[in-house]
Amino acid sequence: MGTTQLEPVPEPKYWHLKTVLSQALDSEFAVGEILPNERDLAARFGVARATLRQALEQLELEGRLQRRRGVGTTVAPPRMGVSLGTGPHTWPGGPQDAWQPVDCSTAVPPAAVAGTLETREDEPVHVVRRFRVSHGRPVAAELLYVSRASVPELSGIDAPSGTARARAVLRELQRLELDRQENAVELGSAGADDARELDRLPGAPVLVVTTRFVTAGRTAALSVATYRADTCRLTFGDAGRVEIHDGPQRQAS
Repeated sequence: MGTTQLEPVPEPKYWHLKTVLSQALDSEFAVGEILPNERDLAARFGVARATLRQALEQLELEGRLQRRRGVGTTVAPPRMGVSLGTGPHTWPGGPQDAWQPVDCSTAVPPAAVAGTLETREDEPVHVVRRFRVSHGRPVAAELLYVSRASVPELSGIDAPSGTARARAVLRELQRLELDRQENAVELGSAGADDARELDRLPGAPVLVVTTRFVTAGRTAALSVATYRADTCRLTFGDAGRVEIHDGPQRQAS
């Protein structure tokens, strides 16, 4: 059987427009700046508004643009790099940690979390809620589950609830010797809570990074961090931390 030669397919008009728009974003617009309306943009580039919308949608998928109801289309900040490197491991809440603790409660965790922490399924654990903000907007939300046995000296009198309680749990973790941490990542969809906290629609794509912190041969804490997929990209260096990349990222990694 002979081979079939495929004829080259011409580049779609909206794809060429996307490239032109991307170059304009780099040279003419600043992060957070509102783009002109669709009618003016279509007239500037000499294209139909349907073609323009396709190009804008693609740039939004690649994280170059943000569309906000009541605001318009704005230039998105650079993607945040989620590092899965093999560098030095640290407890959450350390000096270089960019996460912001907002609350802490005591609750029975999901069964899978209880199994990882090796606690009874009906045993409450500390649940620390934290957020990561970039350019003034939330880009990630985290639930950090900590077994009560891991922080036995935690005082409920000094920090009964809220941010103070969260900081107290993180401070107690620093006293432990960290053997290692293990990361896993998967693509998911934003649930109702994640969507509300990250200013996304339910079902929007997210990156879920699970980190297990091991000390003395057992899991002392488990982090489940949900990142906006349109603002983050995975990096596999040796930094061992989450970094903000200053340069524009044209394509998702």
